[in-house]
Amino acid sequence: MMAKIWAGLAIVGLSCVTPSLADAATVVARVDLASQTMTVSRQGKLLYTWKVSTARKGYDTPAGTWRPYRIHKLWKSRKYDDAPMPYAVFYDRGWAVHGTNAVSRLGRPASHGCVRLATSNAKAFYDLVREVGPGNTRITVAN
Repeated sequence: MMAKIWAGLAIVGLSCVTPSLADAATVVARVDLASQTMTVSRQGKLLYTWKVSTARKGYDTPAGTWRPYRIHKLWKSRKYDDAPMPYAVFYDRGWAVHGTNAVSRLGRPASHGCVRLATSNAKAFYDLVREVGPGNTRITVAN
């Protein structure tokens, strides 16, 4: 009897479509490099659309899909003279989504590669990631 159940489960498993990293997440943040915007959805429902700043000329914001691997309420960049990175959500090596006071630059490339948001928006995203957990969050960066 147990063998038939396991065989049935194996067959069902073969017929399932494996969801992408982004589709399996509770919270999905999509950064559009061309429009310099980030949308945030929870369980498929759009919550926010924000202006961002990504890498300016000479720097890179890598494209791809990641799970955040650490978050910090206030991080200071070791690479860039202890520059403050409030509400930092790190997703790929040293790249993060974080707050900035340079809000006049939002909507155009201006960073060293991170995804910068108005600090209040970064806090909302940080709080959401803390609530659902990094394992249930995906960040996608695309052109």
